[in-house]
Amino acid sequence: MTPDPEWLIELAERAPDLVVPYRAYRDERYLVVKQECKARSGHGTALRLAGQHAAVSEHLDGLLARADAAVLTAPGGEGDWNVAQALGHTIAAREGLILAAMLAAAGRWPADAPTVVPGVAGPAGATSEALRASLARSQRFIERAAARIAGHESDRCGLQHPLVGHFPCGGWLLFAGVHDLMHIDQLERLVVSEAA
Repeated sequence: MTPDPEWLIELAERAPDLVVPYRAYRDERYLVVKQECKARSGHGTALRLAGQHAAVSEHLDGLLARADAAVLTAPGGEGDWNVAQALGHTIAAREGLILAAMLAAAGRWPADAPTVVPGVAGPAGATSEALRASLARSQRFIERAAARIAGHESDRCGLQHPLVGHFPCGGWLLFAGVHDLMHIDQLERLVVSEAA
């Protein structure tokens, strides 16, 4: 098992349901990721998960507050993306995954919805201020969506992700936070080391 960095230990106190499956992902135990996401996202969990997303958003906002232009244009830890692109991707992905869960919970999932396309970069020239505004907007969206998903966490969602397959609505709400942590892990070292 990989030792937890300090930032993850701190987040584990405030976002345990997101951190536990993330640890399994980090250690390449993908079946455990699916099991933990499903076990921690059943009926009655949506509002609690939204609160845990708020803790992750707060941490990510702290990283962005320290990210100047040199940090944002540094290599972002995924392909040829810079930090701004990786952060923009993270924010857009959390909204997209949770939108899918919200639509499914409302019985509005489109029958012809495409498979998720992973790895879409955010804008290369995004500023810290613009990314922080997008992050705040995404957290407000998560809180509204969680209220709509509440009571429907176990409902089927037709979203299919090429890497993790299917989850019920609550599972996607949770997995969006796991995805955030994947990128925070990449970006934590980059932002902190560049800003030091």
